[in-house]
Amino acid sequence: MSSQTEATFLKLVNRHKGILYKASRIYADSVEDREDLQQEILIQLWKSYQTFKGDSEFSTWMYRVAINTAITYLKKEKKRAQNHTETPQHFEVQSEDYNPVKDRQLEIFYMTVQELNPLEKAVIFYFMEGLSHKEIGSNLGLSEGNARVKLNRTKEKIQQIIKKSGYEF
Repeated sequence: MSSQTEATFLKLVNRHKGILYKASRIYADSVEDREDLQQEILIQLWKSYQTFKGDSEFSTWMYRVAINTAITYLKKEKKRAQNHTETPQHFEVQSEDYNPVKDRQLEIFYMTVQELNPLEKAVIFYFMEGLSHKEIGSNLGLSEGNARVKLNRTKEKIQQIIKKSGYEF
């Protein structure tokens, strides 16, 4: 591909790099795994960039590639059967002053999300990005109503996991 195509791609990815961070944080629990997943997502984005026709927003397309790559990556990692015993690190990217309560809440949230299945993780990811029920459903091949139900059930499941685990803020 041309250097102009590469520059355009890098500019778009840089503009939406938060998608990389959030997808990797939701689907991988160790710092090393998150970095590997981000790299894999970038590779898949680059490989499929020439097929991006602009029928949707770049960010929407990037969400789909990121989630599909994360789910595939997760399946590969489970096959390797590596048991990670380290405690997940704090969320690395902070654009505001450090707030220990908020930091602890994020840590608990991401530890809890690790217990969700891939579809639930995708629903929460899209919800965190502010997508509507219709957009969530469209991205995941669900009806708007089904997306709404999945999101509500996933939120309830997160609350139950937090209560059951005894995490404290």
